[in-house]
Amino acid sequence: MAEITDKDREMAKKCVECPVCSKARIKQRGFAFWFVKTIEGGLCPYCQAYERVYGRKAHEPNTEINQPFANR
Repeated sequence: MAEITDKDREMAKKCVECPVCSKARIKQRGFAFWFVKTIEGGLCPYCQAYERVYGRKAHEPNTEINQPFANR
């Protein structure tokens, strides 16, 4: 397993703050969920960094991270 760098953490933070990814993690359905689930593995470096840092896919729910859309 590769070591998690500070750059990985910064990129994962962008994914945490991303409105599309945050909505997908919270809602677990709809266009945002489908979009994130489809692009995360191959296209988005921020989603890939999120997976390396947090050990889960960018579309999977995560209550441990402060998510901007938690109250919506």
